[in-house]
Amino acid sequence: MKKNIVSPSICVAAMCLATLVAGCVAPPAPPPRYVVVRPPPVYMSPLPPAAVAYSSPVVTPVISVYIDPPMVQPEPIAVSWAPPAMLVEVPPLSPFPMAVWTGGYWDWHDRWVWSAGRWMAPPQLGYGWVQPYYEHRDNAVLFVSGYWSAPGLRFVPPPLGISIAFAALGVGVVAGLPPIGPQGVFVPPPPGSRPGLIVPAPIGTPPAVVTSAPPVTNVGMRIQNTTINNNNVTNNVTNNVTNTTNVTNVANTRNYMVTAPAAATASGKPFEAAVPAAAHLAAALPPVMRLEAPVPVSTKPVAAFMSGRTPVALPAAQVVRPAPAIGTPSAPSAPSVASLQRPEPEHRQAAASPAALPEAQRMSRVSDERIEAAKQTNVQQAAQHAQRPPERFAGHAQPPQRQAVRPSPGSHPGERPKPEHKKE
Repeated sequence: MKKNIVSPSICVAAMCLATLVAGCVAPPAPPPRYVVVRPPPVYMSPLPPAAVAYSSPVVTPVISVYIDPPMVQPEPIAVSWAPPAMLVEVPPLSPFPMAVWTGGYWDWHDRWVWSAGRWMAPPQLGYGWVQPYYEHRDNAVLFVSGYWSAPGLRFVPPPLGISIAFAALGVGVVAGLPPIGPQGVFVPPPPGSRPGLIVPAPIGTPPAVVTSAPPVTNVGMRIQNTTINNNNVTNNVTNNVTNTTNVTNVANTRNYMVTAPAAATASGKPFEAAVPAAAHLAAALPPVMRLEAPVPVSTKPVAAFMSGRTPVALPAAQVVRPAPAIGTPSAPSAPSVASLQRPEPEHRQAAASPAALPEAQRMSRVSDERIEAAKQTNVQQAAQHAQRPPERFAGHAQPPQRQAVRPSPGSHPGERPKPEHKKE
């Protein structure tokens, strides 16, 4: 049988042919490349800052009453929405010594009602007035109304973890906005502020300390203690209930420092001012937004609110008299220690008559010491002007000696006898 034998030359030729055919196959095409064409940059001048547009919120009618404060600490209640902004209420002169200004502040009676301020005598010797208590806790407001405290007793804040049922709303009452701000103790915002905002403050702060501050439209305003002792100024911030348990510490403070950044105020300017700690002095400062609290139609006080008791009959709501459009007063600088201890004469004049200053200078605040210094200065100046200067006589080296002349019964005791001139 005969086998087919392939010669080596044929094998080499076949391999060369296969290599040639393989070399003719085109390689795979590379992936496409995408080029992003960016437009040339356009340089524009920066735009000026937008003007701060502010419109005072619509003020609904307010129920204004006098409240008969209890003589023991009331039980706390929980409210689902924040109290409204403060109203302006200028206290009259104290009618008698040891009188205490109670009010005005927002109290709870199946709704937020205005507790009108008035001068009151303590019910018993040694009793002290305790300011109302507001706390933002778990998206609710824990409220304790103002009351008279017996000697030696301290205010006890609602402990953490306590279960407090929400207070029932009155018939036809529509709930407002929940509190907007940090957790902790607070007071209502200044008059004309955005509804729902709260202002963090130490325990025992009178709500009236914010009546002279500008309206706020955002979170940021706060209140600090300012203690003057041995020419040292110490600021203590209390935002947590556990930090302060003794209301006496707050009562010893001469001033409160109210501060707010530019992003929080309606005018778009920062604010910082020292406000007297006494409620009647703080309420007497000139306000930026004058929304006057209505005077109660009845002078008979209503009983304080108590959970589970039949609600008292409330009068009809009254219209709040609005103020003119808000201005943009310049924010004053922080007072120095020297100015608080030894005020200058112009500061004394501002403390004596703040209404006589222009609107831009009314933002300066004075302490109790400044007010007392201004009163003493006015008395001394009046005594100096009451004394007549010595008379001078021409042609005499020394003034002639005069005999004391008693005034006649019909003459005024303050009149002085006219000098008698000799006829030449």
